[in-house]
Parts: sequence; structure tokens; C-alpha cells
Amino acid sequence: MSIPDTPFSKAGRRFGARCIALLVMTASLAPPPAIAQSAPRADPEQGDGRVSPFYEWKQAIPSTPGKLLRSEPLPETIGLSSAGRQLRILYTSTSGFDSKTPIVVSGALFLPKGKAPAGGWPVIAWAHGTVGLADICAPSWAGRSYRDTAYLNRWLQQGYAVVATDYEGLGVPGPHPLINIPAISYGVLDSIRAAVNGVPQIANKAVIVGQSQGGAAAFGAASYAPSYAPDIHLKGAVGTGVIYNRSPDLPPLPPPPVKPNPNVFDESIVYSLFGFVVSRQFDPALQFSDVFSQKGTALAEKARTSCLAAVEADAEFGAFTRAETFLATPGERYRRFLASADERAARYSRYPTLKLQVPIFIGTGASDLTPSALNQLTLMKDACAAGSVVEGHVYAGLGHSATVNASLRDSIPFVKKLFAGERIESICEPHLQ
Repeated sequence: MSIPDTPFSKAGRRFGARCIALLVMTASLAPPPAIAQSAPRADPEQGDGRVSPFYEWKQAIPSTPGKLLRSEPLPETIGLSSAGRQLRILYTSTSGFDSKTPIVVSGALFLPKGKAPAGGWPVIAWAHGTVGLADICAPSWAGRSYRDTAYLNRWLQQGYAVVATDYEGLGVPGPHPLINIPAISYGVLDSIRAAVNGVPQIANKAVIVGQSQGGAAAFGAASYAPSYAPDIHLKGAVGTGVIYNRSPDLPPLPPPPVKPNPNVFDESIVYSLFGFVVSRQFDPALQFSDVFSQKGTALAEKARTSCLAAVEADAEFGAFTRAETFLATPGERYRRFLASADERAARYSRYPTLKLQVPIFIGTGASDLTPSALNQLTLMKDACAAGSVVEGHVYAGLGHSATVNASLRDSIPFVKKLFAGERIESICEPHLQ
């Protein structure tokens, strides 16, 4: 998401909106062949643990991505009311840190009520927004917000199975790298494979749907699908609040019209905290004191093991301002880390291509600040210019969260057209609705 200017957050924006994202990948090459290996050990410093044994895979990890390893009934208390059957799942994928190491990823699968149609239920692959870094934040363990529950119930009611990845490192041991485009893309694509190959009632026909971090996953997965998962019959993608880290080869966007007041409480501080925790995954020598004040350090340390809602509540209760959270000048250790920020951004947080082989719906709230509506509108135009079919929509008076369910009036017909094989007309510069 977009992060207001501070010594840390300028780098965070270059890494990819809400947080730092990492990994080398090209659009033209599929990941190299993987070899089976064991799952990493739980590391409490990375927020691992405090979940059930279901999430711990003790055998060698199969080298084939998208293999359903096991499932169990999902408790009704964290399920979806419109589901006829709901499962917690564990499946194989590929690490976004090196694009070759086999990993285990958790998630959930929801089937509609009633009898499956001939050929099986078509699939909606849901990619969730940022929830935190700790295993206990995984939606298949912690449940979902009222907003997301209402949203996913609507897709079930339309007659689609919903498979919902937790992403790499959430639920299962290992670090979660937040907006690492390959990592979240692989997690989504392999969740589709696991559902299609592991459950007889599921058809190999899918649309990817995501919000915020998941909006980036939707665009990223659509861009990686031809090389990483050509076996999936992907019909298209839907993204709201889509994060876009624009290539420096394109003209820069103008700065925000209003700069945030560093002396006023700013909820986006929380994303800077999570972003810095992610940066320590790649340079463990970094210390919170390199970037944060004593007050800010206390909150940043909590971001390692607590979920987004809890850290946001603490930040709001403490009325954290940017001026009192961050050092006026970051330490030398962190400044050295920033020296390679552009290289990391190119390697990890940009889409491998803006030319998608399937249509994409992008819904944007005109009042969205995280990322900015301008950023999302620019993605629509850039993707259209690259040759993608983009159906863009912008919703007057709506912010980042409100756009999710409001966009259903347009995204449901869009998805019906995709599954029916109907033509999608590009709307590259949408008018306010």
C-alpha cells in the first residue's frame, strides 16, 4: 500500500506499496526444477507457532507444486454460512524467496450448497489482503473479517467453489514476506491446482479474485500463470485496491497532492512496521533502533508476532504519529540496506509483465489512499497500453475497504462473462460511478 514519506517509508514505496517485497523472476522463464525437502523449523522470532499440528508437515515435501497434502473440516465458527462443505487444506507450492524450493502452504476450500453441476464447480481463487506476519494471522486459522465473509459468501451464492490461500509463511512455519509478487502468485496458482487435482467436484476453470495485497496477487498470478501454471484453465482475474510498483522505465507519478502531517496520528504507520520486520528477513543485522524511536520500537516488535488488527488498535490507542515513531535520520546500517532498494524492488515487487493473456477487472475507490486511487488508475492505463484487456471501474466516495463489496455489482457480471466465454471490452480510463 502507499506509505507516507519517512526515511523508512520512501523505501517501502519503492519496494511495493504497503511493504517490502522480494525475489528475482522474469516473465519469460518458468522456475527451475525443484527437489523435495523438509519444511523449515518453526521460529518464534518470525511469528511461527501457536496453531494446531495440522499446519506442521513433517514428511519430505513433494517436488510437484499444487499437490493437496491433507485436509480437515474447517470449524463453522471461522467458516462461511453459504458453504455446503468447508475444509482447511495443506498443499505444496514454490517459495517466493528463490522460485525453486518446494514449500507447504495452508488455506481453505469452500464448496457451494447443493449438487455440483456437470463437470464440477468453477473456481474462484481468493487472495486476501494483509493480515499480519504471524502464523496465527492465517485466515484458515483466525477466520475472516465481516467484510471478507460477506464478499466470499456472495461468490458461493453465485455457484462458485472458493479456494483461499493463506500465502507462504502464514499458518505454516517459515517467514511470510508480505508483498513478494512471486510468493503470493505461486500460492494462489497452486491453491487452484490443489483444489482441481484433489477434489472431484471441482472443475479446471478458474478466476482469481483479490483485494489489496491480494489484488497484487491477482494481477501477479495472472501474469505468472502462462509460465508457472499453464495447466490451469485461467479465465481472468478481479482485483480491488490493487498495489502497483511502477517500473522506473515509465514516467514517474506526481506526488500526492497533500503530504501527511507527521505530528498527527497516521494509521499507515502500521504497514511501515510490518515492512521493516520483513526487511529483517533479508538482513538480520538490522535493528529496530536503526529506524524507530523507543516508543516506535515497542510497537514494531509487536508486529513480529501480532496480527494487523491488534497492532492497528495499539497504534490508534497510543495515538502514534510519524514524528514520534521514526527517527529523524535512520541509522547507518539501515541506510546501507536502502542502497540496494531499487535492485530489490525490481527483483521482488514488480509484475513480470503488464500484458496479461486473460482479461482483468480492476475496481478502485476514488477516495482510496492505500494505495492511492491515482496509482490504481495508472495501472489500468499502463496495462491497457501493454496490451491487456482491462475493465476498470472507479467508485465515487469509496475508500480502500468499502470498494470490495461495492464492486460486486460490476465484478459478478464480469466473471459470468468470463466463464461463459463472452468478450470483455476494455475500459482503460473509467468514469466515476
